[in-house]
Amino acid sequence: MSVARVTEISVTSNQSFEAAIQEGIDRATKSLRNVKSAWVKEQEVTIEDGKISAYKVNLEVTFVLE
Repeated sequence: MSVARVTEISVTSNQSFEAAIQEGIDRATKSLRNVKSAWVKEQEVTIEDGKISAYKVNLEVTFVLE
């Protein structure tokens, strides 16, 4: 039997949503073992002077406990 845990992380990128997601996954796998999936819970952009200045995602990352 496996037991999994879910943790939420927020990541911001000035490039794209995809870059923010990848950065979040890279960071999560550095500190969490057995990462199995991630769900993009929310996406948000920051606007400055009428242009997008940052892309933010909230991820729910699932990992299996040892």
